[in-house]
Amino acid sequence: MLRGPVESGQFVSLAFGQQARAAGIAQSMGSRGDCWDNAVAESFFATIKKELIHRRSWPTRGELQTEVFDYIETFYNRQRRHSTLGQLSPAAFETSTLSPHGAKDAASRLASHQKISLTAETATAA
Repeated sequence: MLRGPVESGQFVSLAFGQQARAAGIAQSMGSRGDCWDNAVAESFFATIKKELIHRRSWPTRGELQTEVFDYIETFYNRQRRHSTLGQLSPAAFETSTLSPHGAKDAASRLASHQKISLTAETATAA
């Protein structure tokens, strides 16, 4: 009689970890409740709340969604300097670390500079 693994997630995690290492990706493996596990994500959400969300009231959820998208794509990724990236924007950091062989400017791969309006039905460029 063959028995299945008690925790199949362990095998999935092992396979995932092996694939990540083979691809040169370093995993963050904090323990449950470890305050450093989500430090980057927590910092991002604290920043967006402080710099955008809590500065005014938002009459509609759609308006807030549009402004959050605009903040991330046109300011946070392209203009805002980050201390963890050597005072570069994420787009400038990505451009500076890409291979010089055929790599185009990272910012050109991001969403266009046009303001985009998101609705429940469609997304349109303004």
